[in-house]
Amino acid sequence: MVDFELTNQRLQELVDCVDHPKKVKEGQPLYCGLDLGTAFIVLVVLDESGNPIDCKYQFADVVRDGMVVNYIGACDIAASLKARIESELGVELDRCAVAIPPETEALDGGAVRNVAESTGLTCTAVFDEPTAANLLIGTDNGAVVDIGGGTTGVSVFKDGRAIKCVDESTGGTHFSLVLAGAKGMSFGDAELYKRDPEHHKEILPIVSPTIDKVTSIIQRACEGYGVDEVILVGGTAELNGIEDRIQRELGIDVRKPNHPSFVTPLGIALGCVREARGPHP
Repeated sequence: MVDFELTNQRLQELVDCVDHPKKVKEGQPLYCGLDLGTAFIVLVVLDESGNPIDCKYQFADVVRDGMVVNYIGACDIAASLKARIESELGVELDRCAVAIPPETEALDGGAVRNVAESTGLTCTAVFDEPTAANLLIGTDNGAVVDIGGGTTGVSVFKDGRAIKCVDESTGGTHFSLVLAGAKGMSFGDAELYKRDPEHHKEILPIVSPTIDKVTSIIQRACEGYGVDEVILVGGTAELNGIEDRIQRELGIDVRKPNHPSFVTPLGIALGCVREARGPHP
């Protein structure tokens, strides 16, 4: 079973530096991870040891079901985040990694890379999202499930290597649609309502059928691979109690770290650090 102690420590450091970025030395190498999500775009900056230096994010409606649908909007937001961080740190960022949902590289990998490079960053690597998340999580024989806004991506790991990666269209957007219908509110209001932890106990039974759909995606992806633990990440994994319901249906351990919405962005940035270190097994 994966020990979350170091993971949670790094995630807390990342969350803390959103408002309190760390100082950097002139000429210090910095490495970025750009995450284009359905609800938010996140830019993470790390030092050469993988320690969080800065992080900025912004609400965005430029990606749907894992695909970039507003390219100019995505470029503008990414450039704005980069400019804010450069202003805070007093340096110019020059390299980053990005990530996409599994099995979508032929459809959208180029768009995500191009968004990053439109800001002046050199894109050094493109990962699938759950595999990027596992660069932080570090499971050897489990499944990492990234429940994003539009899709659920699953990467199954054996001896630390991804042996299967899948992505299906069910995520936080679908939770919000169900909640909006049940409570007679607009989609936008449902999105805001869903993000408030005080409402999670009320929301959980309303969206349980959608959680069960996510569970079925995980179950199909893991079938026949002897997966002994499932780790949830992504913005939708912030919902309190989601891991308990999925575990009850799957019958295997299901866990999540603190701040699961920041796992994939941090993992992407760790991938940028890894690429800079050269060949790896």
